[in-house]
Amino acid sequence: MAILQSRDNPRVKRWQRLVRDARARREEGRAMLEGLNAVEGWLRARGAPAALVLTETAAALPGVRALGVAQPVLVSDAVMKTIADTPSPQGVLAEIEIPVSSTNLAASPGCVFLDALQDAGNLGTILRTALAFGVRDVVLGPGCADAWSPKVLRAAAGAHAGIRIEEARSLLEAMARFGGKVHCTVPRGGIGLAQADLGGRTGWLFGAEGRGVGADLLGAASSHVSIPMAREAESLNVAACAAICLYETARRRAQ
Repeated sequence: MAILQSRDNPRVKRWQRLVRDARARREEGRAMLEGLNAVEGWLRARGAPAALVLTETAAALPGVRALGVAQPVLVSDAVMKTIADTPSPQGVLAEIEIPVSSTNLAASPGCVFLDALQDAGNLGTILRTALAFGVRDVVLGPGCADAWSPKVLRAAAGAHAGIRIEEARSLLEAMARFGGKVHCTVPRGGIGLAQADLGGRTGWLFGAEGRGVGADLLGAASSHVSIPMAREAESLNVAACAAICLYETARRRAQ
C-alpha cells in the first residue's frame, strides 16, 4: 500500500483544515479523532469512520489491526505530525461524520445546558462527566467552544460517541423544549445542593467562569443552587461544579 509522503497532498491538506479550522468542520460536517482509544470508542458506538489515517508503525500494532477498518490510509510520520494536533501523535487518526443533532429534549430524563462556555478543556470535561453520570443530552448555547475541536475531543476522552450534542441558537428555547426542572448554579446565595429538589426530569445550567450565566437564563431557571464552600474560596471551576452536581443527581436517583 502506498504511503502519503507529501504534506501538499490534497487529502492531507483537507485533514489539516478539519483539525485546525472550525469553519471547515461546520461546512463539511466532519471532524478528526486522534488516538486509538478514541477511535475504538467511536467504532463501538457509531460504526466505521469515513477514513482511518495511520502511520506505518501504528498500522502494525495489534490494537489497530483489531479495529478491522478496511483500506486505511497510510501516511509518513512527518505527514502525520502536520495533521495531528498533539506534539507527539500516536499515529492514529479517524475522519468522522459529525452526527446531526437528534436531541428529543421533551423525552430526555436529564440534560446539561451550557451558556457561553468558551474553555475547550472545561467543555470536554463536562461532556465526559455527563456521560459518566448517565446524562446523554448536552445543549450548547451561543458563544460555546466548538464541541468537535481537537482540544474538546481530547478532554472528553471518547464521550462524544455516547452523547447527543445540540448547538442551540437559544438556550431559553431549548430549556422550554426540555420542560423539566432546570437548576442553575450560582457561587453564593442559592439553595444548598443538599436541599435542592433533584427528583424527576432534571436539567443543569452552567455558565462560563467569571461571567457566569446570563441574566435572562438565571430568570428562567427553576432554582439557583450553590455548592457549600469555604469562605476563602471565591468559586469553583465550572467543570468541577458540574461533576459535583451531576454526581449528586445520579446518587439520589440510585437511592
